[in-house]
Amino acid sequence: MIVGVILAAGASTRMGTPKALLQIGEETFLQKIIRVLHSAQVSENILVLGAYAEQIQPSLSWYHGKIAVNDHWQNGQLSSLQVGIATLTDENIPGVLVCPVDRPMLTQSLIVDLLQGFWKSNKNIIIPTYKGKRGHPVLFGRSMFDALRSAPIDAGARFVVHNYPDEILDVPVEDEGILLNIDTQEEYEMLMRKCVQ
Repeated sequence: MIVGVILAAGASTRMGTPKALLQIGEETFLQKIIRVLHSAQVSENILVLGAYAEQIQPSLSWYHGKIAVNDHWQNGQLSSLQVGIATLTDENIPGVLVCPVDRPMLTQSLIVDLLQGFWKSNKNIIIPTYKGKRGHPVLFGRSMFDALRSAPIDAGARFVVHNYPDEILDVPVEDEGILLNIDTQEEYEMLMRKCVQ
């Protein structure tokens, strides 16, 4: 069973508020991501918190997955992914689906396409693409865990992607949401306008 790792540890400096708690419709970004993962049968999830852990945790009465806190969240997303992987206790878990919380526009069909790509291809880095551009979420098979653990912290997970090209399966999707990264208030407001159209 693939495990979802939701990365929500950053300081959201440009946004000025925790992105995990931003609303999209009737849900927060975090609630939407978890709901979509569950709808695609990714039912075990690890939420990695950091800068706003004390602010976010009281809002999680609805969440029944694991929570890990990255005390070194300043080191970036890879450090949070490493914390998430370290939380895995079942050695039979075949891989993780890495979902940054500031990329909330994932869909059930997207997740299903990535899972099918993983199971059918024997590749260990599964990346969605839209019109040739790579996006998120990204699925890493278990054989990539050691590479993720040892990658230079400032280079991020892209270091592993760059160094293991033969392990990559690009999965073309008709879903521009894989490219959408909400970092600023302006980007958030633009997303809200799209959602009400």
